Amino acid sequence: MPHDCSFLTEILPDAQVSFGDSDRDDHAADWAAEQKQTGVTPDAVVWPESTDDVSAVLAAANDRGVPVTPYAAGTSLEGNAVPEYEGISMDLTRMDEILDVRPDDFQIDVQPGVMGSAVDEAAASDGLFFPPLPSSGDISTIGGMIANDASGMQTVKYGEVADWVLELEVVLADGSVISAGSKAVKTSSGYNLKNLLIGSEGTLGVVTRATLELEGRPEQIRGGRAIFPTLDDATEAVFDAVRSGVDVAKIELVDDVSAMMANDYLDLDLPDTPMTFVEFHANHGIEEEIEFCRSIFEAHDVDQFEMADEESMDELWQARRELAFATRSWDPKQLPIHAGDVTVPISKLPDIIRYAKELGEEYDKTIPCFGHAGDGNVHYSVLVDYSDPEDVAEGEEVYGKVVERAIEMGGTCTGEHGVGRGKRQYLELEHGADSVEAMRAIKRAFDPKDTLNPGKVFPETADGERVRAKSDD
Repeated sequence: MPHDCSFLTEILPDAQVSFGDSDRDDHAADWAAEQKQTGVTPDAVVWPESTDDVSAVLAAANDRGVPVTPYAAGTSLEGNAVPEYEGISMDLTRMDEILDVRPDDFQIDVQPGVMGSAVDEAAASDGLFFPPLPSSGDISTIGGMIANDASGMQTVKYGEVADWVLELEVVLADGSVISAGSKAVKTSSGYNLKNLLIGSEGTLGVVTRATLELEGRPEQIRGGRAIFPTLDDATEAVFDAVRSGVDVAKIELVDDVSAMMANDYLDLDLPDTPMTFVEFHANHGIEEEIEFCRSIFEAHDVDQFEMADEESMDELWQARRELAFATRSWDPKQLPIHAGDVTVPISKLPDIIRYAKELGEEYDKTIPCFGHAGDGNVHYSVLVDYSDPEDVAEGEEVYGKVVERAIEMGGTCTGEHGVGRGKRQYLELEHGADSVEAMRAIKRAFDPKDTLNPGKVFPETADGERVRAKSDD
């Protein structure tokens, strides 16, 4: 149902508000929704340039019952930033300032629209960097990363974004502004609102400032790849390396299908065989760690283990960084049904990948598997012909079976992409109905009118009602 958003012109300058079809259409989809040509067009788009702007828009929208969906770079994969009930799309990309760098404290203050790569650039002159950046760090914003609790290739060593956020300034649904966390590296004061807000996908509040922790750049960085005869050999080698305590910063898996797609997309000459990409960070003793990893991989019949020189590092990782685009571009008639993002305990990594491949054979589906193998995070794509309803239905079934098996193994339906609207149906399976109801209660306490990003995270109730307070039902 469309909403009257004309009040926005009384709050923000004309240059920060648009009712135009082009701007509204641009905010009706994220990366995944564009691929499937689905999305919900907002009634208006706003570009706040300050915390006061965000507060004023939310207060007015909340009073009028108009939904507000936070939006940034549009690189999300589960419809996290796509409006579900029209209303206002709040584009935060103009809030893109690096506010302060404090190298003595290993800290940086940023606005939410700052790109991840800009954080590293701002910290580089002091010999620092932001370790948990996801693979999409150069095209996604810090606000989006915090909203999804993103992580990336270096999670196996450095952890996820939540581990590097110290303090947040957040605007709540009614326009009130709160601070969560502290600039101290630890605190036991009060409820941990900071970690509650991280990963809430804009359903509890809008981040307008973040204090991030930084790390000193390692003096030694070496990367390479290992080629294996079978996918089982590769996955078992990864599990063994992590279990044995190899100090690796990145350990990424690429199956033979993914390698073939990367070759086609990037015109590379990778062997069409399972492989792992590894990178080591250290201030001393890096060669010993490399040899430790080599010895473990050799126990799993590695065909080739080679380390790149410094000039070849970027080329080495290009294939892994571009895999999401490679799978999308490989065949116009075979597109990913969803961007799979399950994570399992590391001991179950070989099992979940083996299961996905078995389903591919059973249903005659191409299923490339790759991902952050060191922390048990598997990205998989079930490729389908969108013009064939039966093929799409089978693809959905296969995709769901992998998610359900991951949860059965003690894992999660989403390691880093978030729930959005794409994973809502798995929330109760993973957490249980009572836990989900506890989450709903938190949502109602923070946002009783369901103003912020309605229709996300939670499965709808049987009658389709939104997560509103009882008095509003």
